[in-house]
Amino acid sequence: MRFEFATATRILFGPGTSSQVASEAAAMGTHAMIVTGGTPERIDHFLDSVSGAGLSAVPFSIPREPDVSLIEEGATTLREEGCDIVIGIGGGSVIDAAKAIAAIGANNGELTDYLEVIGKGKSLLQPSLPCIVLPTTAGTGAEVTKNAVITSPERRVKVSLRSPYLLPRLSVIDPELTFTLPAETTAATGLDALTQCIEAYVSVRAQPLTDGFCLEGIKRASRSLRRACTNGNDAAAREDMAAASLLSGMALTNAGLGAVHGFASPVGGICGIAHGAVCALLLPQVMEMNVAVLQKEQPQAPALDRYTTIARICTGNPKASAGDGVRWLHELCRELPLPSADRFGLSPDRYPEIVTATAKASSMKGNPVLLTEMQLTHILEETFMI
Repeated sequence: MRFEFATATRILFGPGTSSQVASEAAAMGTHAMIVTGGTPERIDHFLDSVSGAGLSAVPFSIPREPDVSLIEEGATTLREEGCDIVIGIGGGSVIDAAKAIAAIGANNGELTDYLEVIGKGKSLLQPSLPCIVLPTTAGTGAEVTKNAVITSPERRVKVSLRSPYLLPRLSVIDPELTFTLPAETTAATGLDALTQCIEAYVSVRAQPLTDGFCLEGIKRASRSLRRACTNGNDAAAREDMAAASLLSGMALTNAGLGAVHGFASPVGGICGIAHGAVCALLLPQVMEMNVAVLQKEQPQAPALDRYTTIARICTGNPKASAGDGVRWLHELCRELPLPSADRFGLSPDRYPEIVTATAKASSMKGNPVLLTEMQLTHILEETFMI
């Protein structure tokens, strides 16, 4: 057995841990770029605490999912302002942007030199500037991953910047920061976390360390996602979802993902829909197809046993089958406040383009079974049929 494991240098988890960030940042630098979402005034108190710790701060807003021009603008601002540390506080897009800006700001050349698919795919040569991240959603696991998802509007695709240098110096997961999340965002990001735990658990690259993270993440998400959507102030449910997100990030960055995330990039790029919503819509159909193909073609495959384990955790039934798990997922997604398929505006004439891109996606390398173009097309038809 051989495997490799990597995650953020240091992780702080628990209610109130965000209050420690200012002092931690002061030990790493003197001039911070604070990367925030579209309403930076929401973190005025945080800026005050950073200033109180003796750091000067430059806010930089990420009003949309990060694209090439936005990251390049951030890296330019970082260099011009002489920032020596980056702090990202927000959802997955903000965290990815903070990691990318910290990396590109410390390396020569343009962002596209280092992007896969649309760029040269070169390796980063210099370590990123110190980067501290605080997620305010519970789903992407971006706080502990070594990639950043970046949109290319011109090519209508989302691609990744990948490097071990993107792993944050410090990740602070404070469940209290997620209490004000709307139910719709809670549902989409929470299903992203559940998807990542499921896909990493059945991945062909699964390993003992990530298996434990996945099983614990599935248990926490399956018991608490509904509650977090129903009552955003349910502290125990919010803590479960924050933990599931963290666990899913550590799992995916080491074990890989599967077909749901293979679809997510081209579908999200074409439709302009948030990543979590894409995953939420596709997860039941992809799991159903994977299970069906395994049962027909590889009935002795270990992945089929793993799907059975997932079903028993989610349903609470020790005798549940993999098919029961698929049905549980379909029911969960019907109950949660998720966008309907018609909001994606995806017409069948785009299916061939999406299937081609999905088949080439790096995430597909972890899928437990090789899906044909016909099977991938069927997943789209079942998902987006209006």
